[in-house]
Amino acid sequence: MQRLPHTTLRSLLSSTSNAFRPTGRLILHSKVPATSPRNFSTFRQNNNILDALKQQKTKGALFLAPLLRNGSRTIMTERPIVQQGSGINWGRMAWTAAGVAGAVVLVEGIFNRDTRAPLSEAEREYLNSSFKYTGVGMALTAVAARALFRSGVAFRIMSANPWVVLGVSLVGGIGSMMGVYYTPPEKTFQKHAFWLAFNGFQAATLSPLFFFSPAILSRAALYTVGVVGSLSYIGATATNDRYLYMGGPLLAGVTVVALSSLAPMVLPMGLRALAVSEAISLYGGLAVFGGFVLYDTQKILKHARLAEAGVIKADPLNEAISLELDLINIFIRIVQILAMQNNRK
Repeated sequence: MQRLPHTTLRSLLSSTSNAFRPTGRLILHSKVPATSPRNFSTFRQNNNILDALKQQKTKGALFLAPLLRNGSRTIMTERPIVQQGSGINWGRMAWTAAGVAGAVVLVEGIFNRDTRAPLSEAEREYLNSSFKYTGVGMALTAVAARALFRSGVAFRIMSANPWVVLGVSLVGGIGSMMGVYYTPPEKTFQKHAFWLAFNGFQAATLSPLFFFSPAILSRAALYTVGVVGSLSYIGATATNDRYLYMGGPLLAGVTVVALSSLAPMVLPMGLRALAVSEAISLYGGLAVFGGFVLYDTQKILKHARLAEAGVIKADPLNEAISLELDLINIFIRIVQILAMQNNRK
């Protein structure tokens, strides 16, 4: 299937980011001097939650002993390990929403001067169904990720071997994704079961993001909705197949982003090389997945026309997988960028 190389690499990137990056970016309640964009124990001390927990182990041993003997799952430490941030500033959120709306109008005027005729009924219905599945899938992922975080799964994920986490998330995420793709739409129960499993694996790897401040997560969610909404609107109103040529360049781009994310884990790199790799993975990835939103939106419309002609079967659930991966990868990168900006203050 033509979509498999794109979606497989996108799933690899989301799993890689979730398995390795969040733990290096979680900020403790105490002030930690920032030295480099990427935190490694080789270069910095006390740079993640695991180091803090190790430091607290000796101090809290006497306090934790009775709790452990009684079988309690509640653990108290001297300092909170979840990033503490100020509450949500609704005035700032309103200005942000206005800025996103203005950016939508600006981007539409720049990139979409030649618009197409109104969508046909079949195209509109197929596009709406695909985005409905995308919205429901992201809502289920968010709720499940929050529940896993509150139950302590995020701590277990962060304390586990990152390569094991990456392997399990890849096998589970890509396996369930393949199950969705290769299950015909007539098998409704089986197809939806694979889809729910895919969202479950994404929720498990996204759950550590809840260590960040709610203000950062809410802003990142708003920015993600603005980016994806504006780009999908451009793709839906552009002339037919205008952005489908981007499939090849986007595949090359996502390969470069994937390599830049994996290189620091297997190659010895200096601080400058790490900073360059970080920039490619964050900002390059943001541009690549923005392009994927355009590409996937036009691909959905093309598939709608082919399904109307009887060439292929209509399957909006397959289309939703690609859009979910775009949303997740854009959201992760915006969270990381906002966290970096917050650390510089």
